[in-house]
Amino acid sequence: MRRSQPKQVAYSRVSVKAQTVLPRAVRDALAIKAGDAVRYRFTDDGIVIDKAQVDADDPFMSFTEWSGKHDDDAYSDL
Repeated sequence: MRRSQPKQVAYSRVSVKAQTVLPRAVRDALAIKAGDAVRYRFTDDGIVIDKAQVDADDPFMSFTEWSGKHDDDAYSDL
């Protein structure tokens, strides 16, 4: 099977705490804003990242450790 060529490429680094910031191009393409959930789907061709629908019964969807004003200000220009 032949992989299709990407239309656009974006990069980010992973911190020592295994954290990364979604590049602006990715956030814009997926219409992701603060508080939204992201889903990682494992496929034969790699990993697909997309915007996830929030399940109100899932306790991990309410994880808000990094969703405050300080973090919004610190990462607003990314």
